[in-house]
Amino acid sequence: MDSLKDSILFLLGLGIFGGMAGAWFFQKIRFPQVVGYIAIGLIIGQAGFGIINANDIAELKTFNLFALGIIGFLVGGELEIETFKKYGRQFAAILFAEGLLSCLLVGVTSFIIINFVTHNTAASLAGAVVLGSIASATDPASTIDVIWEYRSKGVMTTAIIAIVALDDALAMTLYGLGSGVAELLTSDSGSIKDSIVRISIELGGALILGAIVALILVLIFKWLVQAEKAVAISIGLIMMVISASAFYGMDIILATMMMGFVLINFSPRRSKDLFKLMRTFSIPIYVMFFVLVGARLTFGVMPSWLWGIIIAYVICRSAGKFFGAYFGAKITNSPPVVRKYLGLGLFAQGGVAIGLSIMAAERLSGIMVVDGMSLGDMIIFVVTTTTLVVQVLGPAMVKLAVKLSKEAGRDITEEDVRASMTVENVIDDELITISDGASITEAVNYFTENNVLIIPVVDRENNIAGILNFDNLKDILSERDNWQWMLVADIMQEMKDSTTSDINLDAIYKKMYRLNIDQMPVVDNENKNKPVGMLDMRTIRLKVHAELLRQGA
Repeated sequence: MDSLKDSILFLLGLGIFGGMAGAWFFQKIRFPQVVGYIAIGLIIGQAGFGIINANDIAELKTFNLFALGIIGFLVGGELEIETFKKYGRQFAAILFAEGLLSCLLVGVTSFIIINFVTHNTAASLAGAVVLGSIASATDPASTIDVIWEYRSKGVMTTAIIAIVALDDALAMTLYGLGSGVAELLTSDSGSIKDSIVRISIELGGALILGAIVALILVLIFKWLVQAEKAVAISIGLIMMVISASAFYGMDIILATMMMGFVLINFSPRRSKDLFKLMRTFSIPIYVMFFVLVGARLTFGVMPSWLWGIIIAYVICRSAGKFFGAYFGAKITNSPPVVRKYLGLGLFAQGGVAIGLSIMAAERLSGIMVVDGMSLGDMIIFVVTTTTLVVQVLGPAMVKLAVKLSKEAGRDITEEDVRASMTVENVIDDELITISDGASITEAVNYFTENNVLIIPVVDRENNIAGILNFDNLKDILSERDNWQWMLVADIMQEMKDSTTSDINLDAIYKKMYRLNIDQMPVVDNENKNKPVGMLDMRTIRLKVHAELLRQGA
């Protein structure tokens, strides 16, 4: 290699490290972290210092496909059949309303502007149809990333996840029909019938492939116990699904989304840990994916009329998403929170839209709209620039939606609850102790009469002298004749582990888990020799579960 930046590993490392730094900065100024990823991509990409150039992006195409597959898989894991049974009619109405209204508004305004400039009705209509169909797409990756970042949970959040997951299929359908119409308008090639066949393969084939592979994974899970191995097998199958989808021209996100959907519904208990580990594994993939989104954005010299299309596109698409979601929710009597705020969560536009614009550019590159610019170039310019705008606007709007709906922070875990508590919240202050001068007979009676595994041993001043546990008694259980004259002081051990009531519960829970102990003495905050209670793993879990239910209610 001629320089360090020619190394793909260096570029990946720079992208991930820089993306995380950008996320930290933007979170500090109260922007969603995904904006930071894209901003770093802009800085080091083609619009900035050019560290990542067009050739690098082309070489990293396989990585982008892998990232899209992982994103689709995790989005599918958020969709449960029970949710669709309950809200399916509402989701369908909202999906078609927001998708079709966005398509219509963008298409009409684009046609007016292009036709005013070019006076070419056929080319104007072709461009308007393609731009309108692309406008219906919503980026699932950045939207879901914000939802996970803000731990959002509720009916409005569920609706956002369902709509952005299904929007991909709707956009692909509209694009397939729209591009077919565009070819018919501008040349003798192409037909609606061919478009319908192509769409059937792209969407139907993706769904069938994803479902079959997921069912294979369900069968594997019946005998596979370790979640870590399940992750490895799942990633291997996801890679094969991505490859097959790309080779046969099927939609990658839809295929892997179907995998996740089937898995979470046919094997919910076993797949729970899998999806948890996959989310952790996917963090650097998400970061690099959005860094590359920013890196590929370029801003050449564009005529002023093209900026008019860009502004109209952003305004009309946003209006279509917002009002379409509102009307769709209203006619199906969806909850008020869905009607008011769902549309705010559908502004993001990303990889799917850019991918469709690239496909359109290839098919419409021979159609000139003005001197030096083809219809395909125009579509690329418009979609690329609007993607930047709405990728900054979209995540912020998702954040606003989950905040206004009061659903942010409701997707809490046991770890979150423990982190918000101290030992004092779960301490058993009915402390049982035993004197160091007590006999072994008394000690045995203590263990049999009380539900304890560890007993603090105290001296005459009631200070801790040591610890007695059942393991200390095992060696002398068969020597019953010695119980009367042997003392607890003879077999007790030094107290190595204890805690105070002001310690964070999650920290001490992890310590007890690591040491494989179920109980730990709690000592006074000031006098570490004075026992004040006992910390019990079972009590921790019960109280944390109760608090989890209370906060989730």
